Amino acid sequence: MRRVTQGSISSQGKYKKKSRVKREIPSLSTSIEDIWPQERDLMIRPDRYRYVRKLVKAKSCVFCLCAKNPATFETLTILKTKYSMVVLNKYPYNNGHLLILPRRHCGEISKLSKAEYSDLMLQVRKSMGVLQKVYSCEGLNVGMNHGAVAGAGIPNHLHWHVIPRWVGDVNFFPLIAETKVVVESLESSYHRIKEVWQEVV
Repeated sequence: MRRVTQGSISSQGKYKKKSRVKREIPSLSTSIEDIWPQERDLMIRPDRYRYVRKLVKAKSCVFCLCAKNPATFETLTILKTKYSMVVLNKYPYNNGHLLILPRRHCGEISKLSKAEYSDLMLQVRKSMGVLQKVYSCEGLNVGMNHGAVAGAGIPNHLHWHVIPRWVGDVNFFPLIAETKVVVESLESSYHRIKEVWQEVV
C-alpha cells in the first residue's frame, strides 16, 4: 500500500504538511466488480444503426403516411389539427422527442400559408409546455433543419424538433458513436404525453 502525503502552500509561501492519507491501489487479485461496481444495461438497436448510417431509404414520405392515417401509437401521432401534426420521433435524441410538422407535404417554410404557419407555431409552444409538465425537463431544444444541406433527414417535409434536456444528458456516446441510450420506451412516452396534452393550454 502506498502512502500519500497531502499538503498546501500558506499565504507566506511556506509548505504546510497535512496528515497522511491512505490510498488503496488495486492489486492483481482485485475483481472487476470492485473496480466497476455500478451495474450497466446493454441496449442493442441494429435498426437505429441502419438509420443513422443512411442505409434505410424511404420509398415514400413517412410524414405523409402519418397525415393519411389516424392519430394512434402505430403512427406515433400524438395529435392532428386542421393544418398540423405532432408526432413522437421514432429515433429520439431524448425521452419525449417530438416533431411538429404541417399535414401538407411542404419542404420550404416560405411556401406555408399564414394559417399553416400560425397553427404550427401554436403546436410548438404547446409541445414545450406538455414536455415540461410530463418530464420536468430543465431545458428544451427547439428548432428545424431547413434543407438537406442543413441536416434535415426528410428535407421535403418541414418538421420542427422539440427535445427535452437535462443537466448532464450529453456525453461521449451520442457525440462519437452517434447513438443515444433512451431509458423510456416509445409506447410509454406516447401515452404519457397524450394523457397530459389536453391539460396544457
